Amino acid sequence: MKATLDEHVIADSDDTVAVRGYDYFPLAAVRTDRLEKSPKTAKDLECPHGVQFYDVVVGGKRHARNAWIYEAPQPAMKAVADRVGFWEDVKVG
Repeated sequence: MKATLDEHVIADSDDTVAVRGYDYFPLAAVRTDRLEKSPKTAKDLECPHGVQFYDVVVGGKRHARNAWIYEAPQPAMKAVADRVGFWEDVKVG
């Protein structure tokens, strides 16, 4: 499975985990050089799993908050520990 943005591969792995409608990639399979940490919002701070969003940057264009990782996943989300999810402009398939 691949996560792509504007024809750039952001992640590529056969080891993805699907949870709540999103596919999560192992951190080692993600082009972290294309991710920049986003400032946490008040809503982010309320997340019981310790969510951290990232902007995805390709071709000089920033796609705000299009990737995330749970820093302290609770039992319901343990399957996605050390994994990255994508949405909005990033296509997964």
